[in-house]
Amino acid sequence: MFDLVPFRKRHGDLMNSFFGRDFMDSFFNNDFFLSSTSGIRADIKENEKEYIIEAEIPGVNKEAIEVELRDDYLTISANHNEEINEERENYIRKERRTGRISRSFYVENVRNEDVKATYNNGILKIVLPKSKEGKKKGYKIDIN
Repeated sequence: MFDLVPFRKRHGDLMNSFFGRDFMDSFFNNDFFLSSTSGIRADIKENEKEYIIEAEIPGVNKEAIEVELRDDYLTISANHNEEINEERENYIRKERRTGRISRSFYVENVRNEDVKATYNNGILKIVLPKSKEGKKKGYKIDIN
């Protein structure tokens, strides 16, 4: 007969006793961990003169975000490094987590030199002015 007890119930007590409930909760409820598995979420708008992309990148410093336009592809990428140091009586915990997320969008006929990007409260807003002919050379975009 097969064992029908779910894996979490069967091994949950062992995992909790070995790592501790706080460790398991903090690891699997981390905002960046969740966003990195589902990618960068974005809203894309268009009007007569420009495209506007609003991408959610919560918990990341502006300096860790890169925006590049190359061969009609806009690429947004972010690095996240986190270090946790916790010391209590008879207990020392030090953890490090690193991650990188990235997303690309195909955007043609954009004036590369006029692209603007701002980052505020976890939202990266990129304004891509339209042109009759896009330039094909690579172009790194500064974030304000």
